[in-house]
Amino acid sequence: MSVEPFDAVDVIRAKRDGGAVPEPALRWMVDAYTRGYVSDAQMASFAMAVFQRGMGRDEIRVLTDAMIASGERMSFASLGKKTVDKHSTGGVGDKITLPLAPLVASFGVAVPQLSGRGLGHTGGTLDKLESIPGWRAALSNEEMFAQMQSEVGAVICAAGSGLAPADKKLYALRDVTGTVEAIPLIASSIMSKKIAEGTDALVLDVKFGSGAFMQDIDRARELARTMVALGTDSGVATTALLTDMNVPLGLAIGNANEVRESVEVLGGGGPADVRELTIALAREMLTLAGQPDADVEAALDDGRAMDSWNAMIRAQGGDPDAALPTARETHVVTAPADGVVTRMDALPFGIAAWRLGAGRARAEDPVVFEAGIDLHAKPGDRVSAGQPLFTLSAADEARFARALEALEGSWELRPAEESDHRAPARGSIVRERITA
Repeated sequence: MSVEPFDAVDVIRAKRDGGAVPEPALRWMVDAYTRGYVSDAQMASFAMAVFQRGMGRDEIRVLTDAMIASGERMSFASLGKKTVDKHSTGGVGDKITLPLAPLVASFGVAVPQLSGRGLGHTGGTLDKLESIPGWRAALSNEEMFAQMQSEVGAVICAAGSGLAPADKKLYALRDVTGTVEAIPLIASSIMSKKIAEGTDALVLDVKFGSGAFMQDIDRARELARTMVALGTDSGVATTALLTDMNVPLGLAIGNANEVRESVEVLGGGGPADVRELTIALAREMLTLAGQPDADVEAALDDGRAMDSWNAMIRAQGGDPDAALPTARETHVVTAPADGVVTRMDALPFGIAAWRLGAGRARAEDPVVFEAGIDLHAKPGDRVSAGQPLFTLSAADEARFARALEALEGSWELRPAEESDHRAPARGSIVRERITA
């Protein structure tokens, strides 16, 4: 029986007391936890020490690299074209990956978009796409490479279990020990998978506000800077956009309805905020891929992005022309009086959509593709008494009561004469750009 070179208790104490864990000890801690030598209780204690004491840039780099080293590392060097990926920290109505991946691919860039499923109030990209009849998320590495090498260019699929297995173990532990919000652990979790994936470049959509993981913009900025530094230190060209998630993104919250909205954007239409963010992220991705002058608006408006979408969906067994699921039951909430919508908090709408069946409480739960919320007005819009504000959709009308309960107090309607100083100005959804 081999003797371990370090002791978990010593590593925990070093971080608990505010010190930096030496690189060999930190690498050992991650490896020993992955192979089961360090217990869940010990790693939970270490995660709490990180939550309370933080980590320096070098420590976060070592932690991330150790998680990458726990599994396989992919390489797209043989593709013969630039690869660029995007990651969003998640929000309410965030369907941007769907129009974005085919849009960027229409410029001859490979987009390896390894995505996940929703948990809680933030929806998962794979759940949305699985509402398309026949579409499949599970691809082998060979299928993924072939799809990117072909004229399709983009692939949205589930990440294989071989990428950063240490992160999978640690993420599950953080979820049940109150340490999810620790910036060093968030950053290393996201970036270990993205760097192991092997992309040349990465654009991060880091959200702040009511419906975001980081509600405070300063914390979101710190997370963005930490992740950009990790990518840069690992040789991946990385930039980040800080984007507003105080109000739901777009007009659709759910799965099938978000696919419909994404197709509208790919057809040159769709809500202004979804189009704006799609274009901003596409420009960022194409700049990192060496095409800073690419006319992304033209590709949305002339059908090239839609052609890429159709090819991508078909390549993964889906039928882009098939009818999407529609709900058997709907409930419309109308304006009680004339006025202007002055507030619509994202988080309660995300929770309501989840309660309608659009999300899951446990990883193994199914989602209801047709469940969700369609907004008919957003802050700044003038409405008349009786005009629909939003429509709830579900497979079972018994779900409406709890969804409506979640929405109590989440939106505000003011008489037009009182609302001028209350209605938010519709500024850009992108607040800052962060580079190395």
